Amino acid sequence: MSSTKSPMSERIERAALPMFARKGFEGTSLSKIAKSVGIKKPSLYAHFDSKEDLFLAILQKVNRDYRDFLELQVHNYRNMTTDRQLYCLLIDHSTYLESEDLGLLFKRFMLFPPLVLKDTLNEQFIKSEEALRDVLIAIVKEGKQKGDIQAEQDEVIDAYICLLDGTFEQLFYYSKVEHEERLQNAWRIFWRGIQGC
Repeated sequence: MSSTKSPMSERIERAALPMFARKGFEGTSLSKIAKSVGIKKPSLYAHFDSKEDLFLAILQKVNRDYRDFLELQVHNYRNMTTDRQLYCLLIDHSTYLESEDLGLLFKRFMLFPPLVLKDTLNEQFIKSEEALRDVLIAIVKEGKQKGDIQAEQDEVIDAYICLLDGTFEQLFYYSKVEHEERLQNAWRIFWRGIQGC
């Protein structure tokens, strides 16, 4: 398959993403995807070899978008203090994942991957986490040099990723007000902890 996507391939991916997010891999049919873009199911095979191929193309796009998001945040945060960089990344990350389809896709497939795609999904997840870790390493190193952070770099990054994961999980169960209150409380404890106070 060519690396340059046709407009129809992109339309198919856009139509399929919310279906995969809401109905899961097994619950999404190629027939419904084809119908939503106004083509017959056999025509899908001119663009994607299989449902797995289509799903992986979407997942790779989501991963590229996520890495682009991280790069933009690093650019936006460059003149901020260490605590503001880490806090803003936490908030902006939550906002980014709040996108209904994107958030649902992440939650469904990172927590409950279809067995047929589990290894590939794990690879994609590792790529996403590596991109996040690279951003965090840069922020934490600078924070340690400034004396803002006393805790060990790996401990800070592991704790931050757990905080981020918890914040993401909370998005699905609590109101915006409850979510923000919990996030503020967790952030205060985290920041005090890594300062070594």
